[in-house]
Amino acid sequence: MKSSLSILLLLCVTGLFGQKVYETIVPFEQEEYWWGGVVAHGSRMPYLQPEKEFDLAFRNDNNQIVPLFLSSKGRYIWSNTPFRFALREKVLELNSMDEQIAVRQAGSTLKEAYLAACKNYFPPSGVLPPELFFRMPQYNTWIELMYNQNQKEILEYAQAILANDLPAGVLMIDDNWQKYYGNFEFKPDKFPDPQGMVKELHDKGFKVMLWVCPFVSADSPEFRELSAKGYLLKRKGSDIPAVIHWWNGQSACFDFTNPEAVRYYVSALRKVQADYGIDGFKFDAGDNSFYHPAYVESYRKEAMSVDHTLAWMKIGLEFPFNEYRAGWRMGGEALVQRLGDKNYTYAALQSLIPEMIAAGLSGYAYTCPDMIGGGQIASFVNLDVKDFDQDLIVRSAQVHALMPMMQFSVAPWRVLDAEHLAMVREAALLHQKFGSYIIDCARNSSTTGEPIVRHLAYMFPDEGFETCKDQFMLGERYLVAPVVTKENKRSIKLPGGRWRDDKGKLYRGGKTISLEVPLERLVYFEQVR
Repeated sequence: MKSSLSILLLLCVTGLFGQKVYETIVPFEQEEYWWGGVVAHGSRMPYLQPEKEFDLAFRNDNNQIVPLFLSSKGRYIWSNTPFRFALREKVLELNSMDEQIAVRQAGSTLKEAYLAACKNYFPPSGVLPPELFFRMPQYNTWIELMYNQNQKEILEYAQAILANDLPAGVLMIDDNWQKYYGNFEFKPDKFPDPQGMVKELHDKGFKVMLWVCPFVSADSPEFRELSAKGYLLKRKGSDIPAVIHWWNGQSACFDFTNPEAVRYYVSALRKVQADYGIDGFKFDAGDNSFYHPAYVESYRKEAMSVDHTLAWMKIGLEFPFNEYRAGWRMGGEALVQRLGDKNYTYAALQSLIPEMIAAGLSGYAYTCPDMIGGGQIASFVNLDVKDFDQDLIVRSAQVHALMPMMQFSVAPWRVLDAEHLAMVREAALLHQKFGSYIIDCARNSSTTGEPIVRHLAYMFPDEGFETCKDQFMLGERYLVAPVVTKENKRSIKLPGGRWRDDKGKLYRGGKTISLEVPLERLVYFEQVR
């Protein structure tokens, strides 16, 4: 690879406190488009409008971040450390405290740029997450139970899944099942027989995962033990454990730059598996904003904020059944990712496709597009079912249906009438029907690194798809065009070639078609070779 230094302005300036700042200015080429940096900004990609400065060291906007930018003209940018970036009038500005960032040329297309970056910086591991993640829907107890996780209602939720003719799959028990943070025992008043509960869920065909985090409740027995062992992050310039503010209050936090702390934590989770029969874990939190080096001190003195996020992600490699929302690098690994919590709105629905594309272009092929209807609890608190937009949850389920994974949380049988529930069930069954193909795509990703959800411009360069945000390719064969608005119609731009739609109708590509799309229909096309 050669660096395109001739078209860049590379500067080294002095920042605050005399620290060097390496600045790289990247003018856009003619008709060049860029993706990268922040998965949660997928809806803004390709970057067409000015963007305020974003610091990858201390922000992630509730999702994965990567030190990577990719161009439709075959250029890419990578840094081993976080940098700040901004866009101004088709100019990308990069500032790093650690290195002079270069732009590299790897061909002339988005695909060539991605594959070169993947090969050099996040090659595929050859290992897949368990196939059940891809073949069957997932279910998460968060929206239905929130902080009242309990054995009785979890079993009722699982039974209702089957009673409503939805397939069994992975079931995730969310936050507040344990006595307190840093403790890994079920609350005895809420879970009188956790072993029996897990066995019953297994007998019903579910794999069972538990929500966990890196935090430790202050002044608990575990807090005192872990503090004495030196396994907790410390307050800057002190031997006292740091107390970090996060969405559930104030807590101490494991220091996973300490290998002994990692061993302790992994051992604790393995004991949970041995004691209760748990299959895996949802690894929440880990956001880089929790680990600002101005306030915390770690075992590895030079650790940056993102090093803590990275260390948290590496723990997931010990447990095949895993899930993450916050991430730094680790593309190509057998880690299940999920988009950040979304509101129950059409605007949030419209963000799913471009954010899933952004995740794939960040190296995270094994990603789930949040929860069906959204995982933002505020959308469902005090919900009056009479005012619930039932069409929206159907369209949400359809977007999920031909993604690598789909996940329910709000119970569709609670908020939908029989007609709408039947449409959601069809989306789940369609995902199950496509399971073998999705697994084939995932296997391909595990060896080539290619995304499962692909931008049309990735597959069909020079056909004018760069700004398309409401269609995607599922692997190489299927173009998926869900309805993501209140209108039951849409325009679809087909690439060149011949295409067969979900009804069996043949189309010659290279043109835009307009379709009436009734609520029960998800439009997709198979390329006819």
